[in-house]
Parts: sequence; C-alpha cells; structure tokens
Amino acid sequence: MQENLTLRYGCNPHQAEATVFMRDGTLPITVLNGTPGYINLLDALNSWQLVRELRTTLGLPAAASFKHVSPAGTAVGIPMSDATAAAHFVNKEGLSPLATAYARARGADRLSSFGDWAALSDIVDVPTARLIRREVSDGVIAPGFEPEALAILRKKKGGAYRIVQIDAEYEPPAIETRDVFGITFSQERNRSIPRPPDLVDVVTANKDISDDAKRDMIIALISLKYTQSNSVCYVYDGQLIGVGAGQQSRIHCTRLAGDKADNWMLRHHPRVQSLPFRDKIRRAERDNGIDQYLLDGLTAVEEAHWLQSFTHPPVRLSRAEKREWLDGFNGVVLGSDAFFPFRDSVDRASQSGVQYIVQPGGSVRDDVVIEACDAYGMGMVLTGTRLFHH
Repeated sequence: MQENLTLRYGCNPHQAEATVFMRDGTLPITVLNGTPGYINLLDALNSWQLVRELRTTLGLPAAASFKHVSPAGTAVGIPMSDATAAAHFVNKEGLSPLATAYARARGADRLSSFGDWAALSDIVDVPTARLIRREVSDGVIAPGFEPEALAILRKKKGGAYRIVQIDAEYEPPAIETRDVFGITFSQERNRSIPRPPDLVDVVTANKDISDDAKRDMIIALISLKYTQSNSVCYVYDGQLIGVGAGQQSRIHCTRLAGDKADNWMLRHHPRVQSLPFRDKIRRAERDNGIDQYLLDGLTAVEEAHWLQSFTHPPVRLSRAEKREWLDGFNGVVLGSDAFFPFRDSVDRASQSGVQYIVQPGGSVRDDVVIEACDAYGMGMVLTGTRLFHH
C-alpha cells in the first residue's frame, strides 16, 4: 500500500499533472500491472462499490463493465441459457460463477463495453481471466487474483494491461469531498444499500412480485446508484440489459435504455445467431455487424461497407418479425433512480417486456403512473429512496 499514486494524466492528455492520494493513511489499492489513468480509477472505484454491494446483498458473485463512470453492464453469476451464451460470444461450459457474471456483464451492451473497465466481486479465477484476456478492455479491479489468472492478465495489451487489487475490507469515511472550480463540496457518502426488505411498498393492483423480480430489482437499484443521473435501466434474468445514463429527460433515459434492451433481446434471435460472417472476423466487428443488421435505413454506402463482413447478404428481419420476437419476452424489470413525472416511461417500457417497475415515487403524478402500470398489468414497487449520482 502507498500514500499516493501518480497517474498517466488527468481526464485528458493535456492535463498532465494527476495524482490520487489519501489525506490520512495509505491507499486501499495496489497496482499490480500497468499504469492507470484518472478516468480508469474513477471507473475502478465506482464499479468496485457496485459489485461489492451486489455481492453483499444477493450473496452471488457479481461483475460490472464500466465506461465513462457508468455501467454498460452488470450481472450476477447465475447460469445462462444456450441462446444467451451465444449472444454473448461465450461457451458456457467450464465457466465459473464469477466468469458467468463477467460474461453476462460484458454481453449486456457489447458496443458500449468496447474498451471498458471490468470489476469483479471475488478473487479472479482462471476462467474469468481467460474471458477478459480476449476482450478489448482497459483494466480490471478485484479483491485478488489467482496466480495463474494474474499471469494471464499480465500478458494482455502487450504487458500494459492495468490490474488493480483493492482491499476488500476497506471502508471510506462517512463524509466525502470534491473540488469544483477551486471550491470544495462536502456531503455524507451515500451509504444506503438497496436490499430486499426495501421492496415492500407495492402500489399497483398486481401485488405478485416474484423472487426473481426482486433479485433483478436489487440489481437495477444498485446499478443505478453508480450510474450518472438521470438514469433508467432494464434488468432481465440476473443482468442489466439496457441503461440510459446522464440524460436530462427521464423519458429519453427510458427510450435509450429500452432500445439497448431490445437489441439485447434481438441478439437471441436465431436469424441473428446464424448470420453468415466471414471467417476470422473479430468479435468487435461482429458486434458492429449485428448492430447494423438490426438498424433500419442504412445508406447505400453504409450498406456496401456492412456487407463486406458476410460471405453472402443476410436476409434482414422485418419490423413485424422484430416485434413478434420482442413480444415473446416478459418478466423484465425497469428501474429508475428518481420518480417518473409522467406515464410516458411506462408506455415505452411496455414495448420491451417490462412486467415490473421499481422507483422511489414521490411525483405529484404518482397516481397517473400507477394507473398506467395497472393498464398493462405491471407490478410496481416504490422505495422512497432517490439514487442520484453525479
């Protein structure tokens, strides 16, 4: 452990002077490989808190894929279906629970996860290290690494992959500060951790909130706690499948997250999973190819470039076929870091298989939002706790 750590640079390369340090004591992190930057460590410390709280609350290994101080994906280590494994480009045989959590987190939004920071709740094992090694990623934080797993990761990025070990027992002070424009802000750290007992205020006619839905609500709330606000996310089968972060309008968050969730669902379609990619196409190129396959209205130039990835032109899914496939999903959880001011987010959520909603409540139009949920047969829980994060 050390008292301070010199970074490559700050938010941008021209901000050359950058350091992290403790005002009292030593840093709870140790750099095992590479040289982290300012944004790397912001991602590392936020993502570590997220996976630690998921592990503590749900008792399952947890993983997060972070980009620009918000999660692109989070998940817990429960078994995957064959279709989900194929959508995530993994062979689920031989995966540990931690590796499964990482595969799910990385697979939530593979376009956004390109060049991510990974966070793992448990000591990194070999199956997890092997998955990380093959992805384009900036670094990883975990409470420890098996020797063989550490050796695998140290070879990544030509030996420059950033590996950070954190003291799992470290607890920060109750008060946190930050400087903006030479002015210091101080506040009590957000120590509220969403837990199943928080999910008791079911305000809709549908009171049946399944255990799986409660688990996914906790994943949603803890993910939102570490997502730049405004934020909304969709969670399904133990993993985040779409997040809308940092939007000024909540409906824009809901639409953005819903579009990502729809793409995740469509990646499970047999037509998508059998696209005729050329041999030796890299995963990132496959991700871009799938994304463009699911888009409507490519220009002629875009279409010509896109077709170069395939042995022959694939038959596109029609809008009707997409709608039919999406209508086959249900049981999705929608979470929001603050109240819904209008029913529009509920209407959008209904198009992406949402059956459950969790949010703080407190809007003057809560009754209108509840009425919308009842119209769709959704169950909604109000927690009373806002989870803004800036």
